[in-house]
This record gives sequence, structure tokens and C-alpha cells, in this order.
Amino acid sequence: MVKTLVDCGNCGPDFNSIRKMVSSHFDATVLQTHGAEDTIELLRNRHIDLVTVNRKLDRDYSDGLEIIKKIKSDPEIGSVPVMLVTNYDEHQQAAVAEGATYGFGKLEIGTPATVEKLEPFLKS
Repeated sequence: MVKTLVDCGNCGPDFNSIRKMVSSHFDATVLQTHGAEDTIELLRNRHIDLVTVNRKLDRDYSDGLEIIKKIKSDPEIGSVPVMLVTNYDEHQQAAVAEGATYGFGKLEIGTPATVEKLEPFLKS
């Protein structure tokens, strides 16, 4: 069964790096969103296996942690797993405190450790 990852707030090149990593290791589709509204709408209308959220959104540089808070506080979609995309441990810890799973940084895209973090959510 094909899995679905939603990547929120990354620029085109970073989105494509994540998409290529995911599609080369998993039978998964990667969809791009840009903010809270389109991400939450997608979560309400489609089964999503994992959401990755950039620490600073590419379109307006707003804080991705706010999207994680909105997702996790919503009873309808709050059970969907979410990861923050950042190289900074303190921001990963803040995301985990809000209910996210420990994510990965852009410098870690494609590493065995990152693929291992994604396996529980994207392995068929």
C-alpha cells in the first residue's frame, strides 16, 4: 500500500530532496503544502501517514512549530504523526514537547539515520 507524506513549508529544492529521499526508500507519495491552512485541509480530506514541517516556512518565514501545535491540538487530525525539519536540537525538543516525533535536519536528508526515522511511518 502506497504511503503518503506531506511536506510543509520547504522551498522547491528542499522539497525535491525530501521527495527523492522518500521515493527512493519507500513506496510513498510526497505532497507539498506551504502553510497551516493547506496542510490542515489536506489532513482533513485524505489519509496522510506523516507530515514534515520546516522550522521556518519558505513563503513567509513563520514558525513551523505553530503548524505542529495546530495539528496536534485538533482532535480530528491530532493523531497524524508530525516531524520538524531542522538541524537544531533545541527546536526538535520543542516540537517533541508539542507532540511531534523527533525529526531530522536538512543536512541529514538521505542518511541511514533519517531513513530509519521515517521507516515506522512510511514502510509498507
